Amino acid sequence: MTTSLNLPANTGTSPGVREPREPNDPRRMIVFAVLVSVAALLSVWMAYTVRSTLITLYISALFAMGISPLVRMLERQRVIPIGTRLPRWLAILLIYATIIGAVVGVGMMVVPPLIEQGEELWRNLPQKIAQGQAFLMRIGLLRQPITLGEAVQQAPSAGGANAFNTIFNTLRNVAGGIFGILTILLLTFYMLVESREMFSFFVRLFPARQRPRVASISQTVTQKVSAWLGGQLVLSLIIGVTSAIGLWAMGVPYFYVLALISAIGEMIPMVGPILAAIPAILVAATVSPGLALGVAVFFLVQQQVENTILVPKIMGRQVGLNAVTVIVALGIGSQLLGVVGAILSVPTAAIVQVLFEELVARDE
Repeated sequence: MTTSLNLPANTGTSPGVREPREPNDPRRMIVFAVLVSVAALLSVWMAYTVRSTLITLYISALFAMGISPLVRMLERQRVIPIGTRLPRWLAILLIYATIIGAVVGVGMMVVPPLIEQGEELWRNLPQKIAQGQAFLMRIGLLRQPITLGEAVQQAPSAGGANAFNTIFNTLRNVAGGIFGILTILLLTFYMLVESREMFSFFVRLFPARQRPRVASISQTVTQKVSAWLGGQLVLSLIIGVTSAIGLWAMGVPYFYVLALISAIGEMIPMVGPILAAIPAILVAATVSPGLALGVAVFFLVQQQVENTILVPKIMGRQVGLNAVTVIVALGIGSQLLGVVGAILSVPTAAIVQVLFEELVARDE
């Protein structure tokens, strides 16, 4: 007679061994989401803490991309008989020396008359202020004149302590700006020297089948940034020279100073030329209302020529950004980083446009 034993069914696991969780275990997903959120918050906090360093690195990278085609062209030159190729570091130093020499040459031509006109402006400042106030009183914008001393006394920063703090902060900002420029030049130099190694490391971060596409995108971005940098310098030079000639022909005092302000203002997209025209109009108003009107018309015509002829030919065709993109990028950049953001907004928009077009093309 056989007896049947009620044995437990075989579950496939040994006693005391925990069963593995399902891949879609809610607890595991919650833990993963929390860890990702914490890591994202820490990354944002760290990026905000070191934002100055990141901005410096970004500006250096833009400059490195902007002048890299020129560096490659100098490397392949045949004028200087130094082996088969010019060393990369020497090509970079030649570019730096050319830039510094150009700045020094322009300074030697501009600074002496700039100082002379600046001193003359300071000597005639009270008279110019009186003439400007008389003009404002005639058109009803000012009730009674005030002296320069009264204006200084009524200023919010009047007082010894505030004046000292203002001077100290100004000197500190100037020193910080000089140090920042030197840092950017040094970082740009090393980025250009090590560009091949850095690019090779960057490309290896992607799968092998995607590396040719990444290399093509990187080359397009470099061309866009280089076109922006070269075009911006050309536009600034054109605006500065034409402003000097136009203001000199109209008999506006201190035209050297005003033309230099116009050239610098051109580096700030959209709003820079408008802000740079205000000092010229105010100086012309101290001579006569008619001259002020003429200067305003001159800058208006200059900007129309720039927007309709120069920008489409120099910037539009090479960088490929339309007016709407430039305005939106300028608004976002200025809100985030002020003047620095406004300057960096156009090349950043060009980079984003290239990446967006590539992603759209990949999806299609």
